[in-house]
Formats: sequence, C-alpha cells, structure tokens
Amino acid sequence: MKYIDAFVNAFLGTIDWTWKSILFEVPWYTNYFYGLILISIVIWGLEIIFPWRKEQAVFRKDFWLDGFYMFFNFFVFSIVISGFYKVLEVLFSEVSITAKSLALIDPSSWPMWLQLVVFFIVLDFVQWFTHTLLHRVPLFWRFHKVHHSVKEMGFAAHLRYHWMENVLYKPLKTFGIMILGGFEPDQAYIVHFIAIIIGHFNHSNIKITWGPLKYIINNPVMHLYHHAYELPEGKYGVNFGISLSIWDYIFKTNYIPEDSGKIVLGFEGDEHFPKDFIGQNTYGFGTKETK
Repeated sequence: MKYIDAFVNAFLGTIDWTWKSILFEVPWYTNYFYGLILISIVIWGLEIIFPWRKEQAVFRKDFWLDGFYMFFNFFVFSIVISGFYKVLEVLFSEVSITAKSLALIDPSSWPMWLQLVVFFIVLDFVQWFTHTLLHRVPLFWRFHKVHHSVKEMGFAAHLRYHWMENVLYKPLKTFGIMILGGFEPDQAYIVHFIAIIIGHFNHSNIKITWGPLKYIINNPVMHLYHHAYELPEGKYGVNFGISLSIWDYIFKTNYIPEDSGKIVLGFEGDEHFPKDFIGQNTYGFGTKETK
C-alpha cells in the first residue's frame, strides 16, 4: 500500500506543481513552464534576426513537432514518470540505500557560488558520459536516433528526444547527486535555467562560439557536427558535450572541421525513420533497425 501511496502522491504532486506554474502560483524563479517559453521566444527571435543558415525558413522543417516535444518531455512525461521514481526511492531506502550512500564530498557548508559550480560540473559530466553511452551502446542508440532525426537545426530540437532517454539519464544524474551526498543547492534552479539556455543555443540557427570560452562552453557550431550525417571514420559520434565542451577536448572527442553550417544532418537510413511523434516514440521496441 505504501508503494501505491508513494506513487500517487508523487504523481499528483507533480501535476499540482505544473498547474500552479501555469497559474503563476509558484515563485517566478522556479517557474520552468514560463521560463521555457520565455527562453524559447528569445532564442527564436535571435535566430530570426541573426540566422546562420539564411536559407532556412523561420518555421523550419519539423518546427511544430519539436515544439510539441519540448512540452511533452519537459512536463507531460515528467508527470507520468514521477510516481515510478518515488517508488524506486522508497524501495532503495528499505535496503539502506539512501542519497548519502555514495557520498564522496559534502558541499553543504561551502559558499553558495561554489556549491552551484560543483553541482553544475558534476551533473554535466554525468550527462556527457551518458550521452556517449547513447551512441556507443546499440540498444541505447535505437532510442537516441529520435534526437538525431532532426534534418534542420533550430532551438526546439534541444528537447526532441525519445522518452526512454529520460529513463536512462535520470538514474545516472541521481548517481551524480549521490556523489555530492544527496545535496542539491537551494539555488539549483539557476543551474537548470543555464542548462536550458545553453541547450537551446547549441541547437539554434545562430553562429556563435563564445570566443576563447569555446573550449569550456558548448556552442552551436560544435554541436551541429554532433548531428552530422557523415562522421569521421571509426567514430561512433563526436562533440558529446551537453552544456560544457571541455569534456570533449579532454577525452579527444572534439571535431569541428569547418564552420559554414552547410552540412547534412541525420544518420544513415534516416529516410526510413518514422516522421511522426507516435512512430518515433514507439521506435526501438522490436522495430526493424535502421543503420
């Protein structure tokens, strides 16, 4: 019974929080619903004013599909999956596995700015590592193909991904938090909003590299080659950085041969890949493989 209660309480709590966000009944700085909308509008506006690929339409190919993905993955699926994660948390606690079980450090007494920096770096590395697995492990790649089926890049492509990616990313991100002693800074919303902004920029039709900071912060030029149809021989992927590019430079997975933006996106066999939301999100479960 307690598992059912945990599931229902988490599920209803997530619905309640999302609904309150829509009604402006949560603090503005934690309102991810309108925060996502605002960030999207600003970066879309910059795409329109400063387009990198000038021939690309304002309403590019799959613009509305990717817009739907944004809200589905960020809110709808989060509601659906919240109860399952809570049940897992209860199960782990019963076998004495808690958020502090794998703690290597305790940053709770550090200055807030340092807490946020360490939190950001640890979570970003975990996501970089997970991203490499999505390309290297054939089963994971089947799901990750949804993200790589984008044929024209724009800000909304940031959140176009198979719902199974949430299932894969979440446990490893939780592992990263466990390393920090289960600690999440009170101002963690700053990190989350920064990640959304960088992710939107990375997928946008804007040519920007951040100057010397390109070796630290990911950028649209670098990330475009992550989506390239043709990869260097022997590579299963390049430029895996999420918010930070430094991991790719450290582990030699960086690749930027030129910066014209005139490259074909996708993967071999993508012409046979489902084009609709339902088809893409049921892909990977016993479907015939595309290379």
